[in-house]
Amino acid sequence: MSTNLLEVKGVEYSSVASGIKKNNTLDLSLVKLIDGSVTAAVFTQNIFCAAPIIVAKNHLNSDVLALLINSGNANAGTGQKGLENAYKTCDIVANKFGIKAEQILPFSTGIIGEALPIDPFSSNINMLIDELSASGMSQLARGILTTDLTEKSCSIKFNVNGTDVILSGVAKGSGMIRPDMATMLSFIVSDISASKKDLQDCLNISVEQSFNRITVDGDTSTNDACTLSATSQSNVHISDCKDQFQNALNQLTKKLAQMIIKDGEGATKFVEVNVAGLDSFEDCLEVAYTVAHSPLVKTALFASDANWGRILAAVGRSKGTGIAIENINIYLNNLQVISSGELSENYKDSAGNAEMQKSEIIIRIVLGDSDYSESVWTTDLSYDYVKINAEYRS
Repeated sequence: MSTNLLEVKGVEYSSVASGIKKNNTLDLSLVKLIDGSVTAAVFTQNIFCAAPIIVAKNHLNSDVLALLINSGNANAGTGQKGLENAYKTCDIVANKFGIKAEQILPFSTGIIGEALPIDPFSSNINMLIDELSASGMSQLARGILTTDLTEKSCSIKFNVNGTDVILSGVAKGSGMIRPDMATMLSFIVSDISASKKDLQDCLNISVEQSFNRITVDGDTSTNDACTLSATSQSNVHISDCKDQFQNALNQLTKKLAQMIIKDGEGATKFVEVNVAGLDSFEDCLEVAYTVAHSPLVKTALFASDANWGRILAAVGRSKGTGIAIENINIYLNNLQVISSGELSENYKDSAGNAEMQKSEIIIRIVLGDSDYSESVWTTDLSYDYVKINAEYRS
């Protein structure tokens, strides 16, 4: 995994301050893909998905040549006018490039329920095009942020018969995070050559073990999306390295997903909830999410309070099947708290509180002898989370 963004041949980026945001920061971005590129995408499962998501789903059936992203306005809950505006933004870009509007995928993130202004797009399209650069991905990472405090980007490469294959990606997300593909967006590009089906299959697998394993507050946004574009510029075909590409994509999306959690609104803790021992992945995941979503568990994490009873209670009310009190073992990092349903003989609150004071914590819950295991990543719940979201529109 590279800490520096690697350029992917066949992709250019630009971001400008268009005035959609009121603080004169980057808020309008363009990603241009070389002819012959292939794009796959995964979208929010929220039934009230935003206008740009509806448009992007339709346009994904075309030969996609550009992504258009704005922050500061979600264009969600805006009815027919929102759809018209999303189409208009695609027309503005398409007319300048001399391509079809259906070859543009639009994305928006920000405040829900406000009409998307068109003037920032029409007034800045020339600048967006003039500033396109192969090295502009870091600007894209800044341009898509809303309540985020940090940019989220990374790259990875692997070698196939002497040729490097590169993947680079950016993401945004800090609150309203529990993707069901949270408010999150991610855009990933690679110079691999691939069919749309192969690319979509890889993305589905990767998203399931990364973006669909994170939660800040249990809320799924109307605007979530993740795209994966392949430019074919490495002359390496995915059929020659399917496992390598899948592993690299999994690493990349997992890294980006965990960056979202570490930048969770008001977060002071990065927490993994690992559940093992039940008879299915689904049951393990159900228990993990129940613990991760518990406000009482999350506030105890913020207080660095080893209130293990809250974890135990969350496990007990989950919908996971096959749970028995005598089989429950709970650990804070490597410290065992509960042994076979009872307080461990060697446990002391002082030791538990010491583990809870750490900035990264693993809550490990073993509920049986099976080999099934699932993890989700989450945050604590702090005063700042409430403040950020109480004042979001003010």
